[in-house]
Amino acid sequence: MASVPPNTGERGFTDSPPGHKTSYPAPGSDLLRRPSYCHAAFALKQISKGKAVGQKAPLWLRAQFQSLLFSLGCSIQRHCGKVLFIGLLVFGALAVGLRVASIETDIERLWVEAGSRVSQELSYTKEKMGEESVYTSQMLIQTPKTEGENILTQEALLLHLSAALAASKVQVSMYGKSWDLNKICYKSGVPIIENGMIERMIEKLFPCVIITPLDCFWEGSQLQGGSAYLPGRRDIQWTNLDPIQLMEELSQFTSLDGFKEMLDKAEVGQAYMERPCLDPTDSECPDSSPNKESQAIPDMVATLQNGCHGFSKKFMFWQKELILGGMSKGSSGELKSAEALQTMYLLMSPGQLYEHFKDDYEIHDINWNEEKAAAILESWQRKFVEQALQSIPQNASQDVHAFSTTTLNDIMKSFSDVSAIRVAGGYLLMLAYACVTMLRWDCSKSQGAVGLAGVLLVALSVASGLGLCSLLGISFNAATTQVLPFLALGIGVDDMFLLAHAFTETSLSTPLKERTGECLRRTGTSVALTSINNMIAFFMAALVPIPALRAFSLQAAIVVVFNFAMVLLIFPAILSLDLQRREDQRLDILCCFYRPDANDNHTYHPSSYGNPTITTSTHITTTVQAFTQCDSSGHHVVTILPPTSQISTSPSVIVPTVDPLGSQVFSPSSSTRDLLSQVKETKGRRECVPLPFLKWSLSDFAREKYAPLLLKPEMKVSSVAGR
Repeated sequence: MASVPPNTGERGFTDSPPGHKTSYPAPGSDLLRRPSYCHAAFALKQISKGKAVGQKAPLWLRAQFQSLLFSLGCSIQRHCGKVLFIGLLVFGALAVGLRVASIETDIERLWVEAGSRVSQELSYTKEKMGEESVYTSQMLIQTPKTEGENILTQEALLLHLSAALAASKVQVSMYGKSWDLNKICYKSGVPIIENGMIERMIEKLFPCVIITPLDCFWEGSQLQGGSAYLPGRRDIQWTNLDPIQLMEELSQFTSLDGFKEMLDKAEVGQAYMERPCLDPTDSECPDSSPNKESQAIPDMVATLQNGCHGFSKKFMFWQKELILGGMSKGSSGELKSAEALQTMYLLMSPGQLYEHFKDDYEIHDINWNEEKAAAILESWQRKFVEQALQSIPQNASQDVHAFSTTTLNDIMKSFSDVSAIRVAGGYLLMLAYACVTMLRWDCSKSQGAVGLAGVLLVALSVASGLGLCSLLGISFNAATTQVLPFLALGIGVDDMFLLAHAFTETSLSTPLKERTGECLRRTGTSVALTSINNMIAFFMAALVPIPALRAFSLQAAIVVVFNFAMVLLIFPAILSLDLQRREDQRLDILCCFYRPDANDNHTYHPSSYGNPTITTSTHITTTVQAFTQCDSSGHHVVTILPPTSQISTSPSVIVPTVDPLGSQVFSPSSSTRDLLSQVKETKGRRECVPLPFLKWSLSDFAREKYAPLLLKPEMKVSSVAGR
């Protein structure tokens, strides 16, 4: 910006007659405040005249932009009603796009870059291992209530058994069918047997994949569901199943050599029948258990030292790191204690469950599809968590925590869902703040309705921006729903306050039809530069390859664009309508009512430019003393005007100008026109007189109480010490 030499300024350039100049107090003095703003075009003229210095190129660009904003503001003021109607219609139509908004909660899609190495490895795994490798994990984690306590005790493992057994018995009824763990769990693969009866029996008995420390004991068999029936003996279950003995009985009726060979290769043996019992006094504990006869409690640490096996010792080996947590080891690596137990249930994926039952005669009447399979899995997982937590007595010495894939998705959804109460509360608080800070007891200066309308326009611009994002297919996430509404509110309201304040600072000497244009010329450049910088920053952040951050950055950039359009196009129309309200002397907010003194006509009748005494129809007289004298060289006559604060008005009495020097020289000059313009600015601005207890305002508090408090040495010292 150009720098203007001292003692010059926009008011300092006059058309006084030759030999006569008007002297003003020096810039920065108490008598006159130098204006903090001047048009770029005016600065260019001063540079051309040699009265200021500066770079012409930036000033020329600024002048062109200010001229454009001025024309835009004047056009908006002329057609404020049409602009407001069309703007609200367009913004409202785009806001309807929120109806098709989609919220992304899949962690892989949110945080794994498309085409990255992680994404390629996941795709490769699914391609090579197939759909059968996809499963979901449901976990039970048990920890002691006292930190550091060893959990490898009979009491702790029996408590874990109680919780795991309750979770494995969960059933849900959906679509007229009952679904338990044995129907939906992940199984390593059911062998194909030529004998149909044997195949159906094995299919019912084939165990689920459950990774648990209980598999080191006979009690691990209690988690497996399913049963089979053979004539002449009780129901076959894993708690009483000895595969070797069963094969010997079935070999009398059919040839099972191939199946026996498969069991031998998998090292199934006697399955759970040869493992120690946690509670050897249990009547169900088999006689083949090594501690059944002795009734001795097994050594938990020694039993879990090398991990556990499922029903297949060769293919189902659970390392102790999978089933124990917080382990303490000796100098040679032997297990001494642990602080957590973990059991994992593996369930089929929705696609697997759909494929498994699509040809089953039991579900032919429910229009079976993958969505229903997913709904069954989600319902079972929610009940799994609930049932596991309810199975633990309140006086237990350990805590059991249940976790499922659906639980994680539910947490993500709860964080991603928009809290209408929180958002509405934030915007209502901003509405109250805008109304309080912009409300004035002087009706002609009050802008409470403008503040309310500005906040509502910001809310509409945020909704329309997010609606456009929905129409463009940009998915929402937790950052969008929880952060962006408040971030956009702060950015949009800041520009709104700036524009409203500049509008009140626009001089009343500016023609009425140019007020909005002058406001945009003064403030539009700052608003535009701020918004453009924010847009560029968010668009640059969209280059981050993480999908969640990219979506948030794009949505924030689009919302900033809509905020900028609202501040530059729609909000000036609101200001223009409020200007008409003030000119009609109607009340703020209650704009349908006129203020009590609105019918009084205040017409000023200046007698002449040569007489500085100005009389109004209500007999209010403004008296200005002008001192005329010669300068030190005696070549020029100088007229000195006092500051505006020293101009006094007295009712009912007309006092002529008094020249203390006895001079009768008073010629019309720019100082007289400035005085007349000041008088015109007061036209029709009689203040509404509030009640004594209503004179307080937020600005008065900040100016008279808060600012002096901050300037005290004690406050400065405490502020520095607080840092």
